[in-house]
Amino acid sequence: MIHAEGVTAVTDTDFDIEVLGADRPVLVEFTADWCGPCRRLAPVLSAVAKEEAARLKVLRIDADSNPETMIRYGVLSMPTLMVFDRGEPVKSLVGARPKRRLLQELEDVLA
Repeated sequence: MIHAEGVTAVTDTDFDIEVLGADRPVLVEFTADWCGPCRRLAPVLSAVAKEEAARLKVLRIDADSNPETMIRYGVLSMPTLMVFDRGEPVKSLVGARPKRRLLQELEDVLA
């Protein structure tokens, strides 16, 4: 599993508790070890997790070992970033991006 500091891994088993039951918006990266763009995104997610810890929880889920969650949310590409707020998916972004662009795309969620 690609390691992004400050980004906790979730599984099919604890997804509902960690993501749907969270007390703030959650950014989930659907990732895979074989995914090059996912590796490029790891430091971006680490920085966002650190900077926005009070307003946003950042998690990752491995697509290959957690197929139930992938199917449940219709994730087909890696990386897919999905934002959940109050248990509902409110935003979906596909592909790696620089930190500044990601934060711009999350402004409405972090407001």
